[in-house]
Amino acid sequence: MTESQIQSKRIEQLEEDGWYVIKLTVTNKNGIPDLIAIKPDKVLFIECKTKTGKTSKLQEYRIKELNEYGFTTEIYRGE
Repeated sequence: MTESQIQSKRIEQLEEDGWYVIKLTVTNKNGIPDLIAIKPDKVLFIECKTKTGKTSKLQEYRIKELNEYGFTTEIYRGE
């Protein structure tokens, strides 16, 4: 399964669960996760990877940074 297919699968799952999902393509900060999912009083950042895909050091830094701001993050592998 490609990363694009994994993203589409996760978007579908989240939207079925009532989340408003945005695919982030261009941001002012490199390394930001691929998707942001929003519900009232909830924000989830999702980095999509294949089963063998690895996060870069910059992605790991951004995920840590988002967690420190109090946001929930996940690395989704289509499982």
